[in-house]
Amino acid sequence: METKYNTLELKTINELRDYSFMIPAYQRGYRWTETEVLELLNDIDSFIPRPIDSDPDSNTWYCLQPIVIKKSCDDSFEVIDGQQRLTTIYLILYYLNQDFKESKRDKIFDLNYETRPNSGYFLKNLEDNQKVKEDNIDFYYISKAYIAISKWFEDKSETHIFDQFKFRSKFKFESKVIWYESIENDSISIFSRINIGKIPLTNSELIKALFLNSSNFIEQDNKLKLRQLEIANEWDRIENSLQDDRFWYFLNKEAKFINRIEFIFDLMNENIDPNDNLATFRFFNGKFKSSDNEALSKNWHEIKDYYNRFYEWFNERNLYHKIGYLISVNIVSIKELYKESTNMKKSDFESYLDQKIKLSLKNITITDLEYSDIKNVRKVLLLYNIITMLSSDTDNSYFPFNLYENQKWDIEHITSIKTKIPDDKNKQQWLQDAKIFIDVEILDPESGLIDRIDSWDNNDTEGFNVLFEEINDHFNSKINLDDDIDSLFNLTLLDSTTNRSYKNAVFPIKRKTIIDRDKKGIFIPICTKNLFLKYFSSYPPKISFWTDEDKDNYEKDLIKTLEEFNYIKS
Repeated sequence: METKYNTLELKTINELRDYSFMIPAYQRGYRWTETEVLELLNDIDSFIPRPIDSDPDSNTWYCLQPIVIKKSCDDSFEVIDGQQRLTTIYLILYYLNQDFKESKRDKIFDLNYETRPNSGYFLKNLEDNQKVKEDNIDFYYISKAYIAISKWFEDKSETHIFDQFKFRSKFKFESKVIWYESIENDSISIFSRINIGKIPLTNSELIKALFLNSSNFIEQDNKLKLRQLEIANEWDRIENSLQDDRFWYFLNKEAKFINRIEFIFDLMNENIDPNDNLATFRFFNGKFKSSDNEALSKNWHEIKDYYNRFYEWFNERNLYHKIGYLISVNIVSIKELYKESTNMKKSDFESYLDQKIKLSLKNITITDLEYSDIKNVRKVLLLYNIITMLSSDTDNSYFPFNLYENQKWDIEHITSIKTKIPDDKNKQQWLQDAKIFIDVEILDPESGLIDRIDSWDNNDTEGFNVLFEEINDHFNSKINLDDDIDSLFNLTLLDSTTNRSYKNAVFPIKRKTIIDRDKKGIFIPICTKNLFLKYFSSYPPKISFWTDEDKDNYEKDLIKTLEEFNYIKS
C-alpha cells in the first residue's frame, strides 16, 4: 500500500486563482477587524523584495502564515485553518480587479462559507462604496473589511508616491502562502489540535513536510517510498531521544519547543529573524530549491550530524559534564560548541572546554565569595560537584541537569542561621527536633535548657527567641563562625524541596534529612552529601556538630578540586 504524507509547498497568491475553497461549518465566520486588515496591507506595502542578481533564485518574497486545507471529493478544498487570511486575500484581489473592465479582470479563486449559502454571490458583488451589511455577522465583518481596504488604497493614492500596479504585482507574484495539505480524514480533529495549541504548525511540522513531500524526490518509485519511510523513522527516533529530559537539559536550559527536533533546525538556520516565527522553515525551504535527491539527502545528513554529535557528547561522561556545566552557566552556546568541535580533534576540543570553564571562573576569588554573591556561589558549587564526580575512578553516575534546571536549587547554609527564625506554626516542632540531638554532656547543667524547651508556651515569643539563640549557640559551639556565617565554606548546593523541608534546622536535623532523602533515592549533590555525612572529619566524627576542622577541610577540598582551573584565586 502506498504511504501518503501531508503535502507542503509555497504558492504565490496568483497560483490560488484556479482553486475553490469552502469554509466549513465547524469554524467561526470571518472576524478580522480593520486592525488586522490594515496590518496585512501595510506589511505587504513595506516589504521590499531583494533584486534578482546573478542567481535567479536570490529574490525574496513575503510569506503569509500557513493555510491548512484538505481536498474534498469534488476537488474543492476544505479550509481547516487560515480562513481569515484567505478571505482577506480574496478581498484585496477583488479590490485590485476593479482597475480593469470586467472582461479584462484576473480570475480569483472561489470562496464559500458552508453556513452562508449565498456567500459566494455576496463576495463576487462587493462595492467600493457599499454600506456595512448587517444581514448576518459574517457579511457584517466582510463588508467592514472591504471598506477598510478601499479606504486604505484611496488614502495611499493621495500620497502620489504609491504605485497601485506595483503593489498589485508584489501581492500576486512576490507574496506566498504556506500551503499545507493534510491527508487526515478527521478535519475537525485537525482543526481542534491546531486551535487549542497542542499541535500548531511549527517550523518542525512544516520542515517535516518538506522532507516527506514526493515533489522533493526525483525518483518516483519504490526507492522513493523506502527513502521516505527511512527519513520518517529516523525523524521519530531523533524526536523520541530528545524527549528524554536527561538528554534535553544537558543541551538546553529550558523546554520551549513542542517538537524538540526543531531545536536542531534553529541551530542550523543562518537567517535568524526574531520577528518571523517561521524564519527557520523559510531557511530550510531555500535549501530545497534544487529539488533533487542529492540535496534532500545532504540536508537530512546534516541534521543527523548535529544529532549524532550531541548524542555522542551525552554518552561520553567527561564531555557530558563539562558541556552541561558550560550550557547551564551560559558561558557558551551549544551552537558555538558544535561549530568549534567540527574543526577540532577530540583532545583539542576537551582542552577548549577546559579553557571555557576557566573563563567562567575568571575574576572570582573563592575565599571572598559570600552568600550575597549568589550567582557566583552557585556557579562555583555546581562546578565543584561536577568535577568531584568526574574525579572518582569508580563513580559512573551522571549529574542530573534536568533536575537542576527544573527544580529550584538553593544555596543553603550548613549551620543554622540565627536571623532565620521559624514562623509561629513551626516553632514547637523546631524545638522538639533540636532537643533530640542536644548533647547533654557538654551542656551547662544550670541552664535548664531541656526543661525550658518542654515547658515553653506557644504564645511566648520572647521565650522562644531566647531558646532559639541558645540552641544555635549549642550546635555552633565547635566552630568559630563570627563574621564567616555567610562565607562560601558555610554554604552548599541543595534542591529547594530538601532545603525547605527542614526550615533552617540545626546541623544534625539537616544531616538526618539528607540521609533520609538519600535513602529514598532522591538526588543529593555529592559534595553536599559528603559534608553532611562527615567525610571531611577525622575519626571519630562529631556527628551532631559542624566543626572548625570540618569547615577547614571542606575549604581545602573545594580549592584543591578546582585548582586546575587556574583563574580561581585562593
